[in-house]
Amino acid sequence: MEEERIGLFIDYENLAIGSREDLGLEFDFKPVTDALAERGRVVVRRAYADWTYFDKDRRMLTDNQVELIEIPQRRGMVRKNAADIKMAVDAVELAFERDYVTMFVICTGDSDFTPLVHKLRELNRRVVGVGLKASTSALLPAACDEFLFYENLAGVDVPDRKPKKDRPKADKPAVTKTESPESVIVPTLAGLIRAGDGDVRASSLKRALLRKDSTFTETDYGFRAFGELMRHLESKGIVELDNENSQGDPIVRFPTKGRGEETGFGLLQKAVADLGKGGTPVALSGLKNELRKRDAGFSEKKLGYSGFLQFVKAAAAGGYVDLIWSDENDDYVLSAP
Repeated sequence: MEEERIGLFIDYENLAIGSREDLGLEFDFKPVTDALAERGRVVVRRAYADWTYFDKDRRMLTDNQVELIEIPQRRGMVRKNAADIKMAVDAVELAFERDYVTMFVICTGDSDFTPLVHKLRELNRRVVGVGLKASTSALLPAACDEFLFYENLAGVDVPDRKPKKDRPKADKPAVTKTESPESVIVPTLAGLIRAGDGDVRASSLKRALLRKDSTFTETDYGFRAFGELMRHLESKGIVELDNENSQGDPIVRFPTKGRGEETGFGLLQKAVADLGKGGTPVALSGLKNELRKRDAGFSEKKLGYSGFLQFVKAAAAGGYVDLIWSDENDDYVLSAP
């Protein structure tokens, strides 16, 4: 695969002030450069600010070969808007003049840059965002191909303190994930298997996860690398990894003995047995709501099924329930075996 060539654009005021107020530490550029080094070669580095407000940061950035773009505060002119406009114009100009720049990294949490992200992607450029959780609009990560939260980067040591609650925000901030990794990975893998005609590699699965949620990262679940997360899911019997001839990119598939759906099948079987006492068949319609009453977290998609009927047919194939079509009910009906 050809190496990505990266154009880096930094809304420095947004990151520096956000890091100081939200995290209680001074912004350090090195974690950003380390993260980008894993993704490609940075060929353009530009930071935008009125540098009279960030005099101490000049040396850090110049030592990292960042071009400092001066946005002086002028009478009758809003300094923030001037920096935003200049940065957006320069990024689009670079996209047209330097077709070898394949990736743009936009360091900001400001939703005002969302149209820029859309335009760069329209020009067939991959866009990665970098921002802070507390001050990043929910609109921006969704627009990017990938979004990195600064506090999650290796080398950022966040002190144990609560962020300021009275800091104004332009939009609703990005939401922290609470779901389990398998609830995200299993339906994505199932979708790739259904849509494709070949093996699913771990790298393809990771790209699909990022297309669904640009903020996805295995570190949110306590894993240092995506491969480590996949090995964890394999140990739980949720997926199988085929490392033969993988060259570090194993094939991912579901186990031949199932996907860990036995609990869901058991829930279905118990519901059908309770509702169908006396031998009364149970109609398929409404049954999903019954399962959710018994287990609020139930979802057939978390188990890799595209629909509830597909899940029920799999349960019937496994002998958990009996399933037939009823002309009288104009619906499928289930009974306990």
